[in-house]
Amino acid sequence: MSSPGQTYVVSIFIESFITDLGISRSLVSTLYTLGTLVGSFVLPIVGYQIDRHGARLIVVLITALFGFACVYMGYVQNAFMLGLGFIALRMLGQGSLGLVCTNIINQWWVRRRGMVMGISGMAGSLISLGGFPNLVNWLIPTYGWRSTYILLGIILTFVIAPVAFIFFRNHPEDYGLQPDGGESSTFRFRKRKQVTTRLTEVNWTLGEAMRTSVFWILVASLSAISMLSTGLFFHMVSIFTDNGLTRNLAAAVFVPIAVTTAVVNWGSGLLVDRVPVRILLATGLFFQALSLLMACSLSDITLALVFGVVLGISSGLIRILGSVIWAMYFGRHHLGSITGFTSMVTIIGSALGPMPLGIGRDLLGSYNLALMISAAIPLLLGILGLFIADPVRLAGQLQKHEQETDE
Repeated sequence: MSSPGQTYVVSIFIESFITDLGISRSLVSTLYTLGTLVGSFVLPIVGYQIDRHGARLIVVLITALFGFACVYMGYVQNAFMLGLGFIALRMLGQGSLGLVCTNIINQWWVRRRGMVMGISGMAGSLISLGGFPNLVNWLIPTYGWRSTYILLGIILTFVIAPVAFIFFRNHPEDYGLQPDGGESSTFRFRKRKQVTTRLTEVNWTLGEAMRTSVFWILVASLSAISMLSTGLFFHMVSIFTDNGLTRNLAAAVFVPIAVTTAVVNWGSGLLVDRVPVRILLATGLFFQALSLLMACSLSDITLALVFGVVLGISSGLIRILGSVIWAMYFGRHHLGSITGFTSMVTIIGSALGPMPLGIGRDLLGSYNLALMISAAIPLLLGILGLFIADPVRLAGQLQKHEQETDE
């Protein structure tokens, strides 16, 4: 649903923007960065409105507006109009739609949250990451990039928005239900030696969450992944052609990325309640570092496919963690406000992704130095992430603090 605003789809349009609008790659990268930054600032407001009015109304409104934004993209004539279009695409597609959809799943499932999010992520990866780039890559030479954007906008406004209105619901409690099909709203975490601990859901406010070191380590890690993945996706075609590979192969490599992301999404969804979060987080960060290093030397099709698998492993792990981790650690009651803030920060991170690689390419004639420097970021964060507290211990800290305050 959010694919037309995601980097892996926008990247397919980049060469058309440069050619038809007569602007440089650096300017397109800068406009995309600014559009992502400006668009991210509304996310705390969107998150707060989800807490107030529920996700159903918000998702229908955002989807319809997103469709109008896509239609607008079909009529851009210059850099200024393109910048406005990027703001709308990134604000509505990448930011707001992702926020509201993950919020709904987190509201309806607690104990089975990881499994359901894994299934959702697997289906979404296969359809959006695997299908959309190749669909757009076919539509652009067939009908033109402008008509392609208009077609996507019509589908969003007149098909997806009505479907969302029919099927989306806000909270299970609104219908006399409990999360997980009527089971008690509890988390289940598996500790060492397969000892299972049950914990009644503990709900943090945004302010309380921000006073913990765990919150900021998670924000930094997810923001770094968002930044670096966006940079890779945005410059994917150019990175491949610089390495002597074709544009079509660059589009085709999204298939192994999507399939691997989908499989890892499903698998990590089953593991997220059983394996410590810090292990999954560090693994995703380490694979992200490896993908950046591999991008320096994509000399043949085999390496390109392996690169896609490595990037897919990182994307799959981080997608599932980014979807469930905030509810796991900080509860559901203030989830909109918390994820609104964290989404803003991670999207600001993604906004910074294309710029360093684009500038490095223009100044040095190669992406390699920028890619190698970038690889150090997830490597260091992965090491740091190995030492964060698990949700059980963190929730215990809040309960202890509240008891001391009451006394």
